[in-house]
Amino acid sequence: MGEIDKRKRLSEEPFAFEVRKKGTVAIFFEGKQIKMIRDKEAERLIAKISKVENNITEVQLLLAKITGNFKHGNEKLGKNKSK
Repeated sequence: MGEIDKRKRLSEEPFAFEVRKKGTVAIFFEGKQIKMIRDKEAERLIAKISKVENNITEVQLLLAKITGNFKHGNEKLGKNKSK
């Protein structure tokens, strides 16, 4: 895990997930929903998470990989956030 998470961001647990009623999986980053996964992809993700659920870093890595490269540094700050 040393080369993958050099800055130790995954140990802070920025990702979370929630399995919904219809089998969809919602993925959150720092409390905000960023992705919804459905059908076969959701089933595969749930199976992978079940295998490594005791290792928090591995779960975080799975969630990070499935969300892809969604942060590019050009995200807008909220009205109440200071720059």
